[in-house]
Amino acid sequence: MNDLQPIVDAAQAAFAQATTPADLENAKAQFLGKSGRMTELMKGMAALSVEEKKTRGAAINLAKQAIEAALNGARQGLADAELAAQLQAEALDVTLPGRQRGQGGLHPVSLAQERIEAIFGSMGFDVAQGPEIEADWFNFTALNTPEDHPARSMHDTFYVEGGSATAPNLLRTHTSPMQIRYAVQHVKKHRAAAGDTGTGPFSGAMPEIRVIAPGRTYRVDSDATHSPMFHQVEGLWVGENISFKDLKSVYLNFITTFFETDELQLRFRPSYFPFTEPSAEIDIMFETGPLKGRWLEVSGSGQVHPQVIRNMGLDPERYIGFAFGSGIDRLAMLRYGVNDLRLFFDGDIRFLSQFQ
Repeated sequence: MNDLQPIVDAAQAAFAQATTPADLENAKAQFLGKSGRMTELMKGMAALSVEEKKTRGAAINLAKQAIEAALNGARQGLADAELAAQLQAEALDVTLPGRQRGQGGLHPVSLAQERIEAIFGSMGFDVAQGPEIEADWFNFTALNTPEDHPARSMHDTFYVEGGSATAPNLLRTHTSPMQIRYAVQHVKKHRAAAGDTGTGPFSGAMPEIRVIAPGRTYRVDSDATHSPMFHQVEGLWVGENISFKDLKSVYLNFITTFFETDELQLRFRPSYFPFTEPSAEIDIMFETGPLKGRWLEVSGSGQVHPQVIRNMGLDPERYIGFAFGSGIDRLAMLRYGVNDLRLFFDGDIRFLSQFQ
């Protein structure tokens, strides 16, 4: 094999110089390919005698095995180098402290709602929750809204399957249905306690109804200050001698506490709502800050209509009260200085994290 050793050495040197699998395969072809040096040597054995073939064939096989061993070693070396580079690129420094998950927080609208509930709770108001898929009777009829009212149009309201042709179900357009639901249960409870089995309006003595109903509502509306889904808080106070004076006192106390300032003015602007009479829009004007000097509408309000009082199961000759409905999103926009309602619902963590 002495004359074959230079070929083995040349093959080992060529394999050692290969830096990629492609280079290694090219070097292999020079020695073990169809036209490689070892293949040519095997072809040359045809001219040898039988005894020479035995000796020469054994030597060539030994040289070929040495070359193949060098080839396999080079292949393994390239594979090991590639793995080492990959491990280095993907290495983890286990000495570093662990990465903690960021803490979540309440949405700004939820923060505003919690604040509203706490303020009215301090004034003795209960907090009531009700269904978002509402019956036509609670959403419209019981609130003295006639059948030809624009709010009943499918262009303004999301109607859903269920109910009937004359009494369809819908996604509630306001939280005002909770006025009826809460009051009816309140009246039933105290009518039963008084032993009154009548079916007409209840005129007996009972504690005042004082409740707010915050929650999601839905209307076909969408722009920078309106959303198809929005949040509203309904307020109701019914008793024997509840007047507009009480409404103004309660709402002024609420609004100054909510915005943490006494430097604002409240204005009641005459308006119309089917479920209150008389009715008023409530506007506020800040005396300081970026909104200074601008009247901003924040709520609708009024004395509860006598027919709505009857639908609650009460005698309007004895009981009277006020109601208001405020947009929680609008109040949150004013409190946090947000100028586009859609930012609340885009789900942008960069925006929402500012309120944590």
